[in-house]
Amino acid sequence: MFDVERYLARIGCAGDTGVDIATLRKLHRNHLMAIPYNGATQDFRDGVRLVDVDEDATFETCVVRGRGGTCFQLNRLFHRLLTELGYDVTLLAASTAEGWEASGLDVEHMFNRVALDGAEWLVDVGYPGPSYVEPLRVGDQVQSQYGCQYRLIDRGSRTALQRRGRITRWSVVYTFTPQARQWSDWKEMEEFLAREIAADTGPQDGTKILCGRTSGNGQAVLKGRRYLTVRDGREEARTITEDAEHERLVAHLLSDEFH
Repeated sequence: MFDVERYLARIGCAGDTGVDIATLRKLHRNHLMAIPYNGATQDFRDGVRLVDVDEDATFETCVVRGRGGTCFQLNRLFHRLLTELGYDVTLLAASTAEGWEASGLDVEHMFNRVALDGAEWLVDVGYPGPSYVEPLRVGDQVQSQYGCQYRLIDRGSRTALQRRGRITRWSVVYTFTPQARQWSDWKEMEEFLAREIAADTGPQDGTKILCGRTSGNGQAVLKGRRYLTVRDGREEARTITEDAEHERLVAHLLSDEFH
């Protein structure tokens, strides 16, 4: 059963019920550190459900049991948490370059926007990374977090969220519009994923793994066999060839012992 107090305790924010930017920053950062991105929690054996989600069951799996989840699970739960705490939250949709090429849909990714004290903030606890660890203020300014920089670039009908590390160039995290969304907008994504799953006959060799975690000074992402770490803005990527090491990395990223 969804429970605000239990949720806050699980992410190390017991008693943090204020509606202010300092609390929002802590909720966001702590959520990313406590709850991993874990694509394996998407169980599609009984069909793809992104719209009619059992939030109580999802809360038990993703938060209470600490298994984590994807944007469709984590950002949906965080949306509910913030709403129940009294924040003004709007649901948004985005698409990465890779996701757009694969599906042609602009609802590949689900995240949130919070209106607070005359400003708007992007809030996203369901992206595998690397991405922003604390809320990003909507505006023209370059914003720095943990050695990385972020900016929002106008691309006509869409806005591009860009990121760069200490020695890397600007790259796009995802693009989005300010249009407020409803859960039902993801029905098209449900249908796309259902078709993809039905057509997938490839081997389960670890290449489809996607998980990510935030630490005190950066993030780590395992996408297939590629392992990327960002520490104080410095990036390091390598390919994992040994199955045993791959399994250890997955377990470590999803463990409460990750740091």
